[in-house]
Amino acid sequence: MRSDMASDTVEGYANEKQKTEDLAKHVDENVLKHSHDADAALKAFEEFEGQTLELSEETNKRLLRKIDWHLMPIMCLVYGLNYLDKTTLSYASVMGLRLPSSDDKLKSGIDLTGSEYSWLGSMFYFGYIIWEYPTSQLLQRLPLGKYSAFNIIIWGLVLACFAAVENYAGAMAIRFFLGVFEAAVTPGFALFTSQWYTRKEQGLRTSIWFSFNGFAQIFGGLLAYGIAVGSRKHGTILEPWKIIFLVTGLLTSAVGFLFLWIVPDNQLNCRWLSKEDRILAIERIRVNGQGVGNKHFKLYQLKEALLDPLSWSFFFFALIVSIPNGGITNFFSQMIVGFGYSPEESLLYGTPGGAVEIVALIVCGWAGDRYGHRILIGMSGLLLSILGMILIVALPLSNNSGRLAGYYLTQAAPTAFVALLSLISSNVAGYTKKTTVAAMYLIGYCVGNVIGPQTFKSKDAPRYVPAEITVIVCWGVCLALLAFVYLFCVRENRRKEKIRAAVGYVKLENQEWLDLTDRENAEFVYTL
Repeated sequence: MRSDMASDTVEGYANEKQKTEDLAKHVDENVLKHSHDADAALKAFEEFEGQTLELSEETNKRLLRKIDWHLMPIMCLVYGLNYLDKTTLSYASVMGLRLPSSDDKLKSGIDLTGSEYSWLGSMFYFGYIIWEYPTSQLLQRLPLGKYSAFNIIIWGLVLACFAAVENYAGAMAIRFFLGVFEAAVTPGFALFTSQWYTRKEQGLRTSIWFSFNGFAQIFGGLLAYGIAVGSRKHGTILEPWKIIFLVTGLLTSAVGFLFLWIVPDNQLNCRWLSKEDRILAIERIRVNGQGVGNKHFKLYQLKEALLDPLSWSFFFFALIVSIPNGGITNFFSQMIVGFGYSPEESLLYGTPGGAVEIVALIVCGWAGDRYGHRILIGMSGLLLSILGMILIVALPLSNNSGRLAGYYLTQAAPTAFVALLSLISSNVAGYTKKTTVAAMYLIGYCVGNVIGPQTFKSKDAPRYVPAEITVIVCWGVCLALLAFVYLFCVRENRRKEKIRAAVGYVKLENQEWLDLTDRENAEFVYTL
């Protein structure tokens, strides 16, 4: 009996070993098949063929500082404006945009019913959805820095045009085109992050530029409060809600021109790096196994993205987590009014929520990179947000400060969204696949944000209990999706480890620059 069991064990081990070796051979064949169209980085190294590039720790730190000082400030500023510009509608809603105005000293707006305001919030995301995949492909095919700058400049001008609208139809058109031109920002910034930073650096950098949503919330609230109070006390030629659209829109366009001047398309045409530093800046990201860009669309990578369980996990997470985001983003001013505060006070009291978001994102981003568990650490923000929403639902209407504190806790929710967004930079390889997965993630984000405002019904004001319960359920489902992504990546890393150890496996020279996908490249290790 024992002899038979031992025989079965040996045979099973031999079969498993043979399967691993066959898989390793299949991986090698795929690598050779798809390696003919390499990344742009490989061309940069042609003149250094046969030479060894030395990248010392000191040089690496010097380059990282230089890259950070040039890229991070402008990316942070643009991303903050990206959030401010799409949420200016929420500030304007309590500054006279909607009629009847709650303050007779404020001038008239455009008469909006409750459902019309909800659709105005959603229309931004219709434009975003329709243009997200085309703009992701344009980010791949056109110069990355220049195309991104073009979109920033135009979306600022579009936003400024909101000051000229006179009716609901005009407002809907502006919101649609605002979504179209803002659609390039997040996928573009994910590409910039993967292009310039190593995987161990990407989580914190993504959290930093995304955290400027919080800074924008603070700045936007103070700006709107100052405009509202100044208009009430001193009077203005233009209505207050028009002024805020003009200020934020024109500021964005000005920053867009600054972005065009500072941000290169990649390391190869970076004017603030010397020729030698350009090559070293590429060499330092060799460990990513992703390169700096490939202009050619690859059908097999598109198919792989659409068949990859990880891609769809990203998509459904973005969709579900964005339902709460869409509702809260467009209704937070009105929620705070519902807590018992005046419209002007709601502009001011909304700002600490931005501080919570900033702290949560930077702490989780740092800890995720430091301890190597971005997903698990990102989940902590969702848990904190669920606690905050439970407080809003459970506390009595008279407990203004307690419900306001609950709202502040909900602003930690983006930690999980940013954790997965940073994993598009770190865990998706192959330029066509990366742009496709980024598009899927942001299409899910848009669909969720379209649905979100519709959960906040005028008849449920001021408590909005059905919407608040929906938020809690959505965040609970997202925790389960994050657990799946974590376990899937752990399993894939173990599978690849077996392939690399199998007899017959061979790593190709400069395999990092061959524009291979994360699934076909056995050297690629998923970040957790």
